[in-house]
Amino acid sequence: MDETQATWLAEHIKTWGQALGFQQVGIADTNLEQAQARLLAWLAAGHQGSMDYMARHGTRRAQPAALVPGTRSVIVARMDYLPEPMEHGLARLADPSSAAISCYALGRDYHKVLRGRLQRLAERIEREIGPFGYRVFVDSAPVMEKPLAVKAGLGWIGKHTNLIHPRAGSWFFLGTIYSDLSLPPDPPLADHCGRCRACIQSCPTGAIIAPYQLDARRCIAYLTIEHAGSIPEPLRPLLGNRIYGCDDCQLVCPWNRFARMSTEPDFKIRHALDQATLISLFAWDEPTFLERTQGMAIRRIGHVRWLRNLAVALGNAPPGPGLDSALAARADHPEALVREHVQWARRRQTRA
Repeated sequence: MDETQATWLAEHIKTWGQALGFQQVGIADTNLEQAQARLLAWLAAGHQGSMDYMARHGTRRAQPAALVPGTRSVIVARMDYLPEPMEHGLARLADPSSAAISCYALGRDYHKVLRGRLQRLAERIEREIGPFGYRVFVDSAPVMEKPLAVKAGLGWIGKHTNLIHPRAGSWFFLGTIYSDLSLPPDPPLADHCGRCRACIQSCPTGAIIAPYQLDARRCIAYLTIEHAGSIPEPLRPLLGNRIYGCDDCQLVCPWNRFARMSTEPDFKIRHALDQATLISLFAWDEPTFLERTQGMAIRRIGHVRWLRNLAVALGNAPPGPGLDSALAARADHPEALVREHVQWARRRQTRA
């Protein structure tokens, strides 16, 4: 493939991607040396917490050709997911009886949605040029999606460590196609965070320890999703009513005034979870949890962690009808992790 053909193909890949529902597609090369240095420093500081897999993969994460031999270019795509006006998320946080779930998880599991679309994009390329070497990834392997997205011109990494696009904000998912095609990379965008510190100041637990530095051990998304054990007691009051992830840093980001709500049907809110109360969700038994979260990202944490998170939120809630009885109903739960957090919540309610 000569340079003219490669340029033509790259432009058509972007067009085909948009036809499949992606808001933007870009091309990145595979040089991630700077990102690798930042990753190694982050790991050396222990900021990954119990996410041992981050260290286990080592430098392979920053070397696409080591993960998929023959990789020459990475096709990076973004898909908007915001399912509701941001004011709704702020309103839930302001109501301590409401269950605050990160809005990316209110609809269908994005892994399934993006993986299917990326596979169709790869197949569309094959129909045009014939078989080529590729692999599709959506959080399914040691891939540095955000640094690759920066190199593909999809945005810059903000001080909260999320990707920001100047005309789309940060409410979007990323997916990649590692390919053996030699495609022209897109130019990166400049960082436009400037002197803004809104995300740093808004973080409930102080997890953004400095601009562009996140200590996952304090991050609510990590504590409620990735972390399997007991949530450290000093951090529990800071979680408020957040039971699955946290959107605070994105809710205050000025660039998100340009974000658009998603038109993707798969990302529509399921089971009215945007209106759920803590007590109603705490009453779910495991079959109900599995049935209601079928096909959703929430299911990955399992029922025990779901109850753990809800117990903390109930401990943070002001006294109200049904709260004491809801906690008492789980006091003898067979899982020690649940019992511990319920006991903490009941002690906290007693002091309220």
